Amino acid sequence: MARKDSYLETSGAKTSSRLPSKPVREPSDSTDASKPHQRRARAGRPFAGLYLVATPIGNARDVTLRALDILAQVDVIACEDTRVTGKLMALHGIATPLLAYHDHTAERVRTRLIKRLNDGETVALVSDAGTPLVSDPGYRLVQACIEANVPVTPVPGPSSVLAAVVVSGLPMDRFLYAGFLPSRAAARRRALAELAAVPATQVFLESPRRLGPSLSDMADVLGDRPAVVARELTKVFEEVRRGTLTQLALHYRTEGAPKGEVTVVVAAGGPPPEIGAEEVERLLGAALDRLSVRDAVAQVAAATGLPRRKIYDRALKLKRDAP
Repeated sequence: MARKDSYLETSGAKTSSRLPSKPVREPSDSTDASKPHQRRARAGRPFAGLYLVATPIGNARDVTLRALDILAQVDVIACEDTRVTGKLMALHGIATPLLAYHDHTAERVRTRLIKRLNDGETVALVSDAGTPLVSDPGYRLVQACIEANVPVTPVPGPSSVLAAVVVSGLPMDRFLYAGFLPSRAAARRRALAELAAVPATQVFLESPRRLGPSLSDMADVLGDRPAVVARELTKVFEEVRRGTLTQLALHYRTEGAPKGEVTVVVAAGGPPPEIGAEEVERLLGAALDRLSVRDAVAQVAAATGLPRRKIYDRALKLKRDAP
């Protein structure tokens, strides 16, 4: 595996290859919230409004020239962690003020940002890594901007979700981003049961310490499908491990929790096989030995494709008839 520059482990030289930003074509002024619009730019600055700027997921050189231009010219950068974003800004010689915007500050800071945007300022929103709004509170700021008739502009770039999907080798003509699964096993299995019949490649983010148990639950609930674990993408110790869910679960249970950011890509399931009443009872009996009725029904429904109500009625009968 070829070594790559990891996040903030490049040569140390500040990037100076940014091109002057081109003036954006100026649309007509409008106060109608139903029409696309932007406020006028100021002396070569970006148009006033909110910019959703993607930042590197690992390798600092993956940032786009347009992203650097926007980040250098806006009035303020709203970010999850000012220390993380500050390192990236220092690497590229950008001195724009930073403002913490995360789960604990979002409600309070959002009001301040909307006021500044309404006053004609420019704001960039970034996450610690990748494209903002993916599993972070940024979407509420976007909603607030839309309600306040403030322009919102995407500045696309790196994404761990798309990077993992394209490197997985699994079909990507249709895929579902499922985010983080619940941390508790019962809730996680219920969430997986809801996804079992989705005819699409599925993408999950996962904590390294929960990777082994989550893969085991995926194998039990979704079936032993082909899958890929992509870890530390674009960094020095990038790893892309392929196998079935059972094989991957065994590997990470044996080797222990890995380090770094993890994305799991799981192949779509095929149509459920025809299954008889005796097999349904056998599956239900085995599931009820270790799960609640609710979780057992969810697991068997996902495995068989049968209506949950029918399986639930059968589960209650088995419980009543049990010695």
